[in-house]
Amino acid sequence: MDDQVAARVAERRREATAREAKALGHPLRLRVLRLCGQRELTNKELADRLGKDPGTVLYHVRQLAEAGLLEQAPVRTGVSGALEKPYRTVGKTWWLDGPLNDEDADTRFGPIEAFQDELREAGPASVRVVERFALHLSPEEVTELDNRILDILDEYMATDHQRLDRPLLNGIFLLHRMTEGS
Repeated sequence: MDDQVAARVAERRREATAREAKALGHPLRLRVLRLCGQRELTNKELADRLGKDPGTVLYHVRQLAEAGLLEQAPVRTGVSGALEKPYRTVGKTWWLDGPLNDEDADTRFGPIEAFQDELREAGPASVRVVERFALHLSPEEVTELDNRILDILDEYMATDHQRLDRPLLNGIFLLHRMTEGS
């Protein structure tokens, strides 16, 4: 990682507040963030895209906004001439250091549920790379592997604005302990 990128990464990475962690613990909120990171969307557009009731989506949008993870974009005129209030992400969720580490098991599983939903929606043809593996690692080696992968991803995240003309890809890195006999 070059020195400029490393400096930006060090400036950005921080612990999540309790409110941010709570907001990030729900799969629907994570999907709202992902969608509003692609383009500004109104509550109705989000509800339509997610197949959810607008009231339910608005509740989650408000939770994200109150946590400072989503903001209202400038009001715009819609196709029917009505004024619309779109939302956009503020772009800081990647830079939160382990925001769900201290949450309960169901909350920590939220990002995995959101990823599964997005993957199912995109379909099998959307998969570009699959690396499945099993490794024997000590806790220290797990930390080392995570940090090395995070360094690479941080560099790509810090420079993503330079590649907005390219296809948007979604991924997840996950390590879990195997159960006996698995």
